[in-house]
Amino acid sequence: MQQIPVYVFTGFLDSGKTKFIQQTLEDSRFNAGERTLLLVFEEGEEEYDMSTYPSKNVYLEVLDQDTVTTKELEALQKKYKAQRVVAELNGMKLVGDLYARFPQSWAIAQEVMFADGSTIEQYNANMRGLVVDKLSGCEMVVFNRLQPDEDTMPLHKLARACNRRVDILYERVDGASAFDDVEDPLPFDINAPIIEVQDEDYGLWYRDVSEDPDKYQGKTVRFKGQVARLRRDRSGMFAPGRFIMTCCVEDIQFCGIPCKYADAAKLASKSWVTVTATVSSEAHPLYQGEVGPILTAISVESAAPAVEEVVTF
Repeated sequence: MQQIPVYVFTGFLDSGKTKFIQQTLEDSRFNAGERTLLLVFEEGEEEYDMSTYPSKNVYLEVLDQDTVTTKELEALQKKYKAQRVVAELNGMKLVGDLYARFPQSWAIAQEVMFADGSTIEQYNANMRGLVVDKLSGCEMVVFNRLQPDEDTMPLHKLARACNRRVDILYERVDGASAFDDVEDPLPFDINAPIIEVQDEDYGLWYRDVSEDPDKYQGKTVRFKGQVARLRRDRSGMFAPGRFIMTCCVEDIQFCGIPCKYADAAKLASKSWVTVTATVSSEAHPLYQGEVGPILTAISVESAAPAVEEVVTF
């Protein structure tokens, strides 16, 4: 099956998505004649000028992000014989809900978020769930409309709290732009003989090891967590972890890591334990066929509950 690359642009209304897409499609380095299906799920003040594109190869469709179906998207791709898709998403909708309806042959090639630097912190205060939804999945976030001397550290912290690997670009009103080059040290030493993860840092460690398990290959880690049973591998395996809140109470979920342990069946579900284990990068059903972190226990000891049962990033 031929893969159709999809370039996704997210962000709230009037954040600069349309202008950027317009300029990108006008650039012959990006638009070299490929038949492009341009899907617009949010209509703002800016409009697309189709006459400026290098060739008559862009086909615009305005759709409702709530109601569009997989069949409709497949039909549009076939109608225009599209070789790729550029999608401008509605900032007030969850990204994953739409992705679930993308045709099987569509593959996300890139996801970029745009944010007005003067309003994004307001959005984060009032609609954090939507902000986290966009930031946690994008490869790059562009904070625009910044004043020449504006402090970018609050924006840096906002982006990194949701996505430690996202590229951050700052664009100022005077035309200057620069990539964020601040390196955030992890609150634990990954080169120590035993990586000691404090209770309050479990969320950061879980995200880091999940995003880049190869970085932890062969290393030893120690952390406190609760015992969770796996539907598969009930014998000789369990998943120690913690409840993590990404943005709000409704978003709390248990985040555990599969751990090989001969006496796993003897552990009481939800009991607190301190786990010392080596880390490897392997495939597991929990990762739906993908590679992720797998622990091999050196020791599992009973422990007192953490002061805070729920951790945050």
